This record gives sequence, C-alpha cells and structure tokens, in this order.
Amino acid sequence: MGLARKYRRGGGSRRRAGRWRRAALAALVAGAVVFPLSAAGRPHIPAPPPASLAPLDASTLDEAYAANRANAAEAARMAAAHHDRNRAAADRSLASPARQLLHFDGRGSGRVTEVLGDLTRADHVAVLVPGSDTSIDTYGRFHAAAAALHQRLTRQVPAGTRTAVVAWLGFETPGTISTTVTTTGRARQAAPHLRALVADLRALAGPGPRISLLCHSYGSVVCGRAAAGLAVDDIALVGSPGTGADTAADLRTRARVWAARGGGDWVENVPHLSTDLFGTTVGFGTDPVSPAFGARVFAAGEGGHSDYFRPGSASLTNLTRIVLGETEAVTHD
Repeated sequence: MGLARKYRRGGGSRRRAGRWRRAALAALVAGAVVFPLSAAGRPHIPAPPPASLAPLDASTLDEAYAANRANAAEAARMAAAHHDRNRAAADRSLASPARQLLHFDGRGSGRVTEVLGDLTRADHVAVLVPGSDTSIDTYGRFHAAAAALHQRLTRQVPAGTRTAVVAWLGFETPGTISTTVTTTGRARQAAPHLRALVADLRALAGPGPRISLLCHSYGSVVCGRAAAGLAVDDIALVGSPGTGADTAADLRTRARVWAARGGGDWVENVPHLSTDLFGTTVGFGTDPVSPAFGARVFAAGEGGHSDYFRPGSASLTNLTRIVLGETEAVTHD
C-alpha cells in the first residue's frame, strides 16, 4: 500500500511537471504573439543584389572586399534616395575603405560578413555568431563586439602569432519579441550558411589555423544546428537559451564545447525546455551551463545579456583565451 501511494505521488509529480512545462512554453509563445513584433511594419528598403564575385581564395580576397564595399556604397545611395537615413548611414559606414567585407547584401534586414585582421595569414580565427535583433540597422553594436575581441587578441597574442575575427551576420535573425525567437526555424535555415562560411575560411586560411565559433544568445541555436562534423576547434556558447540539443555530446562535434552566463543575464529566467506546440518545436532544451549538458563552463562575471564582449570583462578575457587555445588559463566560477 505504501509503495502504491508513493508511486501515485511520483506519477502526480511527473504530470504536474509536464503541465508546468507546457504552460510555461505556451506562455512564452503567447507573449511573443501578443507583443508587437520588432520587424513588423518596416518599409521595404531598396538595395542592389550582391556583387558577383570570383571563387574565394587568397588571390581574390582583396577583389571581393572592394566589390562588396562598392555594393555597400550603392546600397547607401539607394537607401538615401528612399529617405531612410539610418540605413543609408549604416551602409555608408560599411562602404568605408577600411572595412573588409567578405559578403554584403543590403536587401531586407541585410547580410554582412566582415573580417578584422589578415585572414589568409591568421593562426587563430574567431567567428562571432549574433543573437536576435541583429541587422544592418543594428550592425554597429555587433561590429563593436568583434572589434573589442580583435583588440584584445592583438594585445594578448604571443609574438609571431596572427589572429583574425569574422563578424558573421549571415542569416535573418529573429526579433527578441517574436514567435520566431522561441523556435529553431531561423537556426535551421542559417546552419547551412554557417557551414559554408567555415568551408570558405578553410579554403582561404588552409587547414592549419584554429577556428573558434563564439555564439551569442540565439546564435548558439544556430551553432548547435551547424555543429555536427564541422571543422572547428572550439564552440563557445554565451547567454545561450539552449542549443536544441540535450547534451554537448548530442552536438556530434569534435570541438571543445564551452558555455558561460553572466550573473545579470535575463536569459537565466527563460525555461530551458523543449516541447511540441501547435505542430512546432518550441524551446531549446537543456541549459548549456548546467552539469547535465556537459559543456566546459567558464566564468563570465556579473554582466548582463549584452556584456559578453565588453572590454575588461571576465567573459571577454576567457573568450580570448579560448580563441588562442590557452585552455588551461580559462577561469571558472
């Protein structure tokens, strides 16, 4: 009798947990539907199609940079003629002679792949994968994160070692307040493009350099979808809502998998669950900083969701060490 009562209590607990999970995720979806979508109502901004480029290799890289800058300049002129001063200014900044654009597409929310450093001679390459609400209009803050990492790498790198940082806005990121930010749909679409980028980097830099993916927020879902068999050495997940995988082993990658979350990051309060609602998989599964996931958890300090690349932060210090392969120097909470 006692065992029967215990069994019934256990079954009730499981049913209550299941109801809580469905309710939490339903609330997440409902909230995304009720609040205004960040991209809703944005007028169409005219822009030219991407530049036609020769196949990428070391001999064509400068030509690609120049062609993409010219394309950004034309996009700026078209946006200005359309009276969109913000987009025109963003495009104009990307057209500056100092910018190294591996890819540029000014249509819609925009696609940009920018290189900081000498890609063809780099010993260590870091690829930044952004989170939600990143577009050409907000690209400045993403570039600032890449620049902060590049500056830190330049200061810390051993003599004779070269580094490069790639800021990859290669997909349409979801809005922070939208239904798309709660599902893997955008990540599923983005993953083949991230895999193609890594293949391009290997073609440009050769098999020798260490390549690290630094994946922020929803970008960690993209990295999770692309990870299987990808020719990278490290995958670092920061401010991650989950990857869509239950464990790091489920990513099926030979790369070291790292994870961190700042003490002030609101993503801690996101339900780290996954369930099917209305025919769609909602949520991203296990919390990457939990022991159950099995990543190498590193210290990120007390920063918030947008502070992982803040100069002087513990997270930037440790991300720099990961990119340089100084794994023994990475600190842990």
